[in-house]
Amino acid sequence: MTDTSIDGAALLNEVEAFHRRFNIFPMEAAYVAAVLWDAHAHLLDCFDSTPRLAFLSPEPGSGKSRGLEIVETLVPQPMVAVNASAAALFRAVSGPDGRPTILFDEIDTVFGPKAGDNEELRGFLNAGHRRTGVTYRCVGDSQTVTPFPSYTAVAVAGLGSLPDTILTRSVIIRMRRRARNEKVEPYRARLHEQEGNALRDRLATWAEQVHDRVMGAWPEMPDGVTDRPADVWEPLLAVADAAGGHWPKRARAACLALVKASEANDKGSLGVRLLTDLRDHVLIGVDKLPTVAIIDRLNALDDAPWADMGGRPLDNRRLSKMLGEYMTADNEPIASRNIRTSGGVLKGFFVKDLEDAWTRYCPSPTAATTATPLQPSSEPLNL
Repeated sequence: MTDTSIDGAALLNEVEAFHRRFNIFPMEAAYVAAVLWDAHAHLLDCFDSTPRLAFLSPEPGSGKSRGLEIVETLVPQPMVAVNASAAALFRAVSGPDGRPTILFDEIDTVFGPKAGDNEELRGFLNAGHRRTGVTYRCVGDSQTVTPFPSYTAVAVAGLGSLPDTILTRSVIIRMRRRARNEKVEPYRARLHEQEGNALRDRLATWAEQVHDRVMGAWPEMPDGVTDRPADVWEPLLAVADAAGGHWPKRARAACLALVKASEANDKGSLGVRLLTDLRDHVLIGVDKLPTVAIIDRLNALDDAPWADMGGRPLDNRRLSKMLGEYMTADNEPIASRNIRTSGGVLKGFFVKDLEDAWTRYCPSPTAATTATPLQPSSEPLNL
């Protein structure tokens, strides 16, 4: 009798290769997480909860929507839901056609600062995280209170961040613009969607084969991962353990890396203005500069927002927070470090830590940027 079982590890390798053709993720852990999330969507009935997959970035053009587009080809019954209402979503989840995988692009239009009140949609996304989650509505002439199941897999993409109640239930992939040396294959739905769907169908078959094994699984968590992060990663680690091969080890390494990175925050175009001003006016001809000198120079810039940010000038805390929301070439948040000066050791920033963010987010410098940087109003520091 022919063995028709599917090698789970090999299949996940193929799914990862498909992602890598079209997606540039910020770190290796993100590929692992995306693949395991794709597979877990075929096994939802095995878990008590489902993590949200969130492609977020501070700026447009960072590959968020493309990440969601590739996921769409790999998950069961994808439902693209841009600007969908909460009522439409919970009726789709509880409808007769089976549970969809909801893909919500431009989620910042729902939860951004100008989006208005979207508590109903937030409530749906929160409730649907748990298998027991329901949304209650009054139905019929008698307005009978009726529970509608809300449990379903949801992936989102957007600018900025998400409400904390959703963010803490998410596997977060913080996208960034491709560097010049990072190349991807152009995705064309008419050419490549069929390839993704073929992988999706094989994932569905494999999910049937391992269903009972995954149903009773209690995967071991990496040291230090507890509470909410453990809830988020439990389904993904169970999938990795079922696949075997190198996936259990890679999954736990990815879990640690992304849980650590999840504390970073994103922001919008004001951050690009800060990065650009640092490159073009402040950090010219130096390899590092104390924070006090950086703030002094920024606040002295004409036609810049730094001298009056909400009624007060830019300060050390705000500068550190804004820069910390971008990454170095080593995928670490940009942070101040000790700088030795003639007056002692001061906190400051190194040019090499900012260079990758400049390449990804800032417009190419023009001739005007070669001017001599502004001098601080206080005495220059002797570094």
